Amino acid sequence: MAKTKPVSDKELQADVLIAGGGLVGGTLACGLAMGGVSVIVVDTLAPADGLEAAFDGRASAIALSSKRVLDGLGLWSEMQPDTAAIKEIRVSDGESLFFLHYDRHDVGAEAFGYMVENRSIRTALAGRFRDFDNLTLLAPARIVALERTPGDVRATLDDGRKVRARLIIGAEGRRSPTREQAGIKITNWSYKQTGIVCTVTHEKPHDNVAHERFLVAGPFAILPLSGNRSSIVWTERDEKVPGLMALDDEAFLGELRGRFGDFLGKLDVTGPRWAYPLSLQYAERAVDHRLVLAGDASHGMHPIAGQGLNMGLRDVAVLAEVLIDARRLGLDPGDGAVLASYERWRRFDNTLMLAMTDALNRLFSNDIAPVRLARDLGMAAVNRVPPLKKVFMQHAMGLAGELPRLMRGEEL
Repeated sequence: MAKTKPVSDKELQADVLIAGGGLVGGTLACGLAMGGVSVIVVDTLAPADGLEAAFDGRASAIALSSKRVLDGLGLWSEMQPDTAAIKEIRVSDGESLFFLHYDRHDVGAEAFGYMVENRSIRTALAGRFRDFDNLTLLAPARIVALERTPGDVRATLDDGRKVRARLIIGAEGRRSPTREQAGIKITNWSYKQTGIVCTVTHEKPHDNVAHERFLVAGPFAILPLSGNRSSIVWTERDEKVPGLMALDDEAFLGELRGRFGDFLGKLDVTGPRWAYPLSLQYAERAVDHRLVLAGDASHGMHPIAGQGLNMGLRDVAVLAEVLIDARRLGLDPGDGAVLASYERWRRFDNTLMLAMTDALNRLFSNDIAPVRLARDLGMAAVNRVPPLKKVFMQHAMGLAGELPRLMRGEEL
C-alpha cells in the first residue's frame, strides 16, 4: 500500500483528491504523482480485496496506445508476464461465409493490443503506489461530505478524517457519488443484454487470434490469454441469463461449446462465471467547479469493441498531461480554463466511441435478413479495400485522433 498518513486531528492536504482507486483512478494517480502533483486517493475497497482471484473474472483488451500509457507510467513491466498479445483479429457474423480479418503485419505493428486480467492490473497498481512519496492511499474509506469552495475542495471521510485539495477527480465508475453530488445528469439506457464472463482452457493454442462472433443475441468474443487460455465475453439476452448461470458446470460447458465450436479442441471452464448487465451511459459534462470526471464516471459503453478501459486510459493520459502542464506553468489545477481544455479534448472522442459501439451492437444484434445481408457485404468490402481496412486497424490500436504524449510513447 502507498505511504498512508496516520490518522490525526489535522487535515490531510494534496493538490488533487481522486475518488476511486481502481483501474482508471489508480493509473491516473500514478501519472500525476510522476509529474510532481501530490495526490490523495480515497477508495472504498481494501487494497488486498481487489487482488483476490474471485473478486473479478474480467480481462481487458489493452490497445497498443493504452499499452504505451501503462509502460510510460512504470506499470507495464509488472503486468507483462501475464499478458497475451493480440496479433490477429477475426470478425464473423454467425454462420455467414463473410468475415473481416485484421493482421498486425498489414500495419507493421508489434500487436493490435494485449489481453490482461484485471487482477494483474490491480496488482501492478498496488506495487507502483509504494514508489511515490507524494501519493497517499486512504482505503477502505468513503467520502461522506464534500464541499467545493471558490478556492479548494474539502472532503470528510467516514472515519472522521478530513482532506483538502484544489481539485477532486471522480473515478468511482458508473455510479459515481462524486458525479451525483455535483448534480451532473446522465443519459443512459439498457441494452436488455447481459455479459457472461468466464475463462476457458483449450487443447490447442489460440495463436494470439482474437475472435468476435456476432450472434443474434449479441457478440460472442474469444480473447487470447496467456497459455492455452481464453477469456470469454458472451452477450446474451437478459431473460436467458438466470437460467444459463444456474446450470451445472457440465450443462453450462455444453451451451458454451455450441457457440465456441471445436476449432481449439477440448474445452473446459476454469474458475467462476460472472454476469454483468450491459448499458450505455454518458454524463452531460465531464467538468464542474473544481471537479472533473474520468473513465466510467463520465462514459460507459457496450463491450462490443473492447474499448471501455481504453477510453478510460485515454482520459488518464489527457488529464495527466493537462494537469501536469498546468503545474509547470504555476496554474491552479482546479482552474476552470485548465479543466475546460480536458473537456474539449475528450468530449468528441468519447461521444464518437459511444455512438460507434451503440450502432454496432444494434446493427449486429438482430437477425433481420436485409440488415444481415448489408452488414455481411459491408464486412466483405472492408476486407477487400486495404486503405479502408488500415483505418479500422488504426482505430483498433487506439492510434487515431489527437494523441496525448503518453500515447505517442513520449514522457509526461
